[in-house]
Amino acid sequence: MTVTVETNELALIVGAGQGLSSSLTRLFTSRGIKVALASRNIDKLESLVSETGANTYKCDAISPGNVIDLFNRVSSDIAQPDIVIYNASNRVRGPITDLDPGLVLQAIKITCYGGFLVAQQAAKLMVPRGRGSIFFYRCFRQCKGLPKFRHLCHG
Repeated sequence: MTVTVETNELALIVGAGQGLSSSLTRLFTSRGIKVALASRNIDKLESLVSETGANTYKCDAISPGNVIDLFNRVSSDIAQPDIVIYNASNRVRGPITDLDPGLVLQAIKITCYGGFLVAQQAAKLMVPRGRGSIFFYRCFRQCKGLPKFRHLCHG
């Protein structure tokens, strides 16, 4: 399969970490796509940034102001993103009878509400341009409803 990359394409990965985000960053940069990584803890991304040249941005994905600011900073510093990947998640493990409702609410905010906020800002930039792609990473546990991950089975 041949993938055509436009000059100066930019991918923004929100909820960046050491797993999928790192792999995607390496893939994108190897194909000439610039990468912006957003995380609550950007210090954990230092080695990836050194390896790939990606830019980092501190962002709490469940804060509407943080997300708006993220898109403004990325657009100002680099460009408007062509690809946006929402990869932020939070998991609370255990039997459903033992789960703390407050922790489950926080997990749902990060997994769902944060995704909405990021997609909304991405769409505000992409729709007028008539192009762009938004992806949501879903943990396989969410799709399969595995034991001790019941709180993730929400749609």
